[in-house]
Amino acid sequence: MPKAIRLYVKWVDSLSRWTGIFAMFLLFALLGILLYSTIMKTWFLPSLWTVEAAQFVMVSYYLLGGAWTLKEGEHVRMDLLYSRWTPRKKAGVDLVTGLAMIFFLGLLFAGGVASSYYAWQTNEHSFSAWRPPMLPVKLIMTFGIFLTLLQAAAIFFRDWATLRGASIE
Repeated sequence: MPKAIRLYVKWVDSLSRWTGIFAMFLLFALLGILLYSTIMKTWFLPSLWTVEAAQFVMVSYYLLGGAWTLKEGEHVRMDLLYSRWTPRKKAGVDLVTGLAMIFFLGLLFAGGVASSYYAWQTNEHSFSAWRPPMLPVKLIMTFGIFLTLLQAAAIFFRDWATLRGASIE
Protein backbone atom coordinates (compact mmCIF):
# COMPACT_ATOMS: atom_id res chain seq x y z
CA MET A 1 0.00 0.00 0.00
CA PRO A 2 1.22 3.54 -0.67
CA LYS A 3 2.85 5.31 2.23
CA ALA A 4 0.24 8.11 2.17
CA ILE A 5 -2.57 5.60 2.75
CA ARG A 6 -0.67 3.90 5.56
CA LEU A 7 -0.05 7.27 7.22
CA TYR A 8 -3.70 8.23 6.77
CA VAL A 9 -4.91 5.02 8.41
CA LYS A 10 -2.46 5.42 11.30
CA TRP A 11 -3.42 9.08 11.81
CA VAL A 12 -7.18 8.40 11.70
CA ASP A 13 -6.86 5.42 14.07
CA SER A 14 -5.00 7.62 16.54
CA LEU A 15 -7.52 10.46 16.21
CA SER A 16 -10.41 8.02 16.70
CA ARG A 17 -8.74 6.61 19.80
CA TRP A 18 -8.26 10.00 21.44
CA THR A 19 -11.74 11.26 20.67
CA GLY A 20 -13.15 7.96 21.91
CA ILE A 21 -11.28 8.33 25.20
CA PHE A 22 -12.56 11.90 25.51
CA ALA A 23 -16.09 10.68 24.79
CA MET A 24 -15.81 8.10 27.58
CA PHE A 25 -15.22 10.89 30.08
CA LEU A 26 -18.40 12.61 28.92
CA LEU A 27 -20.26 9.88 30.81
CA PHE A 28 -19.02 11.44 34.05
CA ALA A 29 -20.44 14.79 32.97
CA LEU A 30 -23.70 13.07 32.12
CA LEU A 31 -23.81 11.34 35.50
CA GLY A 32 -23.10 14.64 37.24
CA ILE A 33 -25.91 16.40 35.41
CA LEU A 34 -28.37 13.59 36.16
CA LEU A 35 -27.32 13.42 39.82
CA TYR A 36 -27.77 17.18 40.15
CA SER A 37 -31.17 16.90 38.46
CA THR A 38 -32.25 14.12 40.81
CA ILE A 39 -31.19 16.04 43.91
CA MET A 40 -32.89 19.22 42.74
CA LYS A 41 -36.14 17.43 41.85
CA THR A 42 -36.22 15.50 45.11
CA TRP A 43 -35.44 18.18 47.68
CA PHE A 44 -35.47 21.54 45.91
CA LEU A 45 -36.94 23.19 42.83
CA PRO A 46 -36.39 21.30 39.56
CA SER A 47 -33.90 22.87 37.15
CA LEU A 48 -34.97 23.82 33.64
CA TRP A 49 -31.69 22.98 31.97
CA THR A 50 -30.75 19.51 33.22
CA VAL A 51 -32.76 17.28 30.87
CA GLU A 52 -31.68 19.14 27.74
CA ALA A 53 -28.07 19.40 28.90
CA ALA A 54 -28.07 15.64 29.54
CA GLN A 55 -29.42 15.08 26.03
CA PHE A 56 -26.68 17.27 24.52
CA VAL A 57 -23.96 15.44 26.46
CA MET A 58 -25.42 12.07 25.43
CA VAL A 59 -25.45 13.10 21.75
CA SER A 60 -21.82 14.22 22.08
CA TYR A 61 -20.86 10.95 23.77
CA TYR A 62 -22.60 8.87 21.14
CA LEU A 63 -21.30 10.67 18.05
CA LEU A 64 -17.75 11.40 19.25
CA GLY A 65 -17.39 7.76 20.29
CA GLY A 66 -18.70 6.43 16.97
CA ALA A 67 -15.36 6.47 15.15
CA TRP A 68 -13.61 4.58 17.95
CA THR A 69 -16.44 2.04 18.10
CA LEU A 70 -16.07 1.49 14.38
CA LYS A 71 -12.28 1.20 14.65
CA GLU A 72 -12.51 -1.39 17.42
CA GLY A 73 -15.16 -3.42 15.58
CA GLU A 74 -17.65 -3.01 18.43
CA HIS A 75 -20.54 -1.99 16.19
CA VAL A 76 -23.52 -4.19 15.42
CA ARG A 77 -22.89 -6.89 12.83
CA MET A 78 -24.72 -10.05 11.84
CA ASP A 79 -22.18 -12.73 12.70
CA LEU A 80 -24.30 -15.68 11.67
CA LEU A 81 -22.38 -16.16 8.42
CA TYR A 82 -19.65 -13.55 8.77
CA SER A 83 -17.81 -15.32 11.61
CA ARG A 84 -17.25 -18.41 9.44
CA TRP A 85 -15.71 -16.59 6.49
CA THR A 86 -12.01 -16.28 5.77
CA PRO A 87 -10.36 -12.90 6.43
CA ARG A 88 -10.11 -12.33 2.67
CA LYS A 89 -13.82 -12.97 2.09
CA LYS A 90 -14.71 -10.75 5.07
CA ALA A 91 -12.58 -7.98 3.56
CA GLY A 92 -14.34 -8.33 0.19
CA VAL A 93 -17.79 -8.10 1.73
CA ASP A 94 -16.68 -5.25 3.99
CA LEU A 95 -15.44 -3.33 0.94
CA VAL A 96 -18.93 -3.36 -0.56
CA THR A 97 -20.72 -2.53 2.69
CA GLY A 98 -18.01 0.02 3.49
CA LEU A 99 -18.80 1.93 0.31
CA ALA A 100 -22.46 2.03 1.30
CA MET A 101 -21.50 3.26 4.77
CA ILE A 102 -19.20 5.94 3.36
CA PHE A 103 -21.99 7.14 1.07
CA PHE A 104 -24.47 7.25 3.97
CA LEU A 105 -22.01 9.04 6.27
CA GLY A 106 -21.27 11.51 3.47
CA LEU A 107 -24.97 12.34 3.26
CA LEU A 108 -25.19 12.70 7.04
CA PHE A 109 -22.13 14.95 7.04
CA ALA A 110 -23.58 17.17 4.29
CA GLY A 111 -26.81 17.44 6.29
CA GLY A 112 -24.85 18.24 9.45
CA VAL A 113 -22.91 21.01 7.70
CA ALA A 114 -26.13 22.49 6.29
CA SER A 115 -27.87 22.28 9.67
CA SER A 116 -24.90 23.82 11.48
CA TYR A 117 -24.73 26.64 8.94
CA TYR A 118 -28.45 27.28 9.38
CA ALA A 119 -28.06 27.35 13.18
CA TRP A 120 -25.21 29.86 12.85
CA GLN A 121 -26.96 31.98 10.24
CA THR A 122 -30.26 32.26 12.14
CA ASN A 123 -28.87 32.15 15.70
CA GLU A 124 -31.06 29.10 16.29
CA HIS A 125 -32.07 28.29 19.85
CA SER A 126 -33.92 25.34 21.32
CA PHE A 127 -37.69 25.63 21.80
CA SER A 128 -37.46 24.70 25.48
CA ALA A 129 -37.82 27.05 28.43
CA TRP A 130 -34.02 27.06 28.83
CA ARG A 131 -33.46 28.05 25.14
CA PRO A 132 -29.78 27.11 24.68
CA PRO A 133 -28.13 27.90 21.34
CA MET A 134 -28.17 24.92 18.98
CA LEU A 135 -24.92 25.67 17.12
CA PRO A 136 -22.53 24.03 19.63
CA VAL A 137 -24.34 20.70 19.70
CA LYS A 138 -24.80 20.73 15.92
CA LEU A 139 -21.08 21.39 15.41
CA ILE A 140 -20.23 18.51 17.75
CA MET A 141 -22.63 16.25 15.86
CA THR A 142 -21.14 17.25 12.51
CA PHE A 143 -17.59 16.74 13.81
CA GLY A 144 -18.49 13.28 15.19
CA ILE A 145 -20.03 12.26 11.87
CA PHE A 146 -16.92 13.55 10.07
CA LEU A 147 -14.64 11.49 12.35
CA THR A 148 -16.75 8.41 11.70
CA LEU A 149 -16.52 9.08 7.96
CA LEU A 150 -12.73 9.33 8.20
CA GLN A 151 -12.62 6.06 10.16
CA ALA A 152 -14.88 4.33 7.62
CA ALA A 153 -12.46 5.36 4.86
CA ALA A 154 -9.53 4.04 6.92
CA ILE A 155 -11.31 0.71 7.38
CA PHE A 156 -12.03 0.65 3.64
CA PHE A 157 -8.29 1.03 2.93
CA ARG A 158 -7.46 -1.66 5.49
CA ASP A 159 -9.94 -4.08 3.88
CA TRP A 160 -8.60 -3.24 0.44
CA ALA A 161 -5.08 -4.09 1.62
CA THR A 162 -6.31 -7.36 3.13
CA LEU A 163 -8.04 -8.28 -0.12
CA ARG A 164 -4.81 -7.64 -2.03
CA GLY A 165 -2.81 -9.70 0.46
CA ALA A 166 -0.87 -6.67 1.72
CA SER A 167 -0.54 -5.21 5.18
CA ILE A 168 -1.50 -1.66 6.01
CA GLU A 169 0.57 -1.65 9.22
